Amino acid sequence: MFVCTGNTCRSPLAEALFRGLTKGRDDIKVASAGTGAYSGQQASKHSVTLARERGVDLSTHRSKAVTIDLIETSTHIFALSRGHLASILDDFPEAEDKVYLVTEFVADDSLRGRDIMDPFGGDLDDYREVMVHLEKTLPSLLAYIDQTWKDEAGRGSTQGD
Repeated sequence: MFVCTGNTCRSPLAEALFRGLTKGRDDIKVASAGTGAYSGQQASKHSVTLARERGVDLSTHRSKAVTIDLIETSTHIFALSRGHLASILDDFPEAEDKVYLVTEFVADDSLRGRDIMDPFGGDLDDYREVMVHLEKTLPSLLAYIDQTWKDEAGRGSTQGD
């Protein structure tokens, strides 16, 4: 699960791109939510446009808030900023062993450990910068999941993400 603030810009785009990256894998379920989201809002038009450029449809996305049910059913939770990470841990300390900063594992030293900027209110270029950073970051998350996650049967899995 990818988490940002309103679940309309960054986390839906991360969800869409990760969904594209894991297309055809039935062992991975991808979701997104927001720490301050109002349920039912559409993804931002720029996020929809950029996802479409990558062959992923975000037109039916509707925002949702982070809930205990989402926390409990997610095997991995990726916060788009340190503020989101802190918010999740403040509200759901039991999730400590499965919450990560989205840039935590990226090989690019200029991105590792950095927040993904909030493009809200910005133009398409601001959103494109977010997309470029996510496209550099998401393969490292998939590699981390594949290398470390095992389900009850001992197979690699991210069921509930």
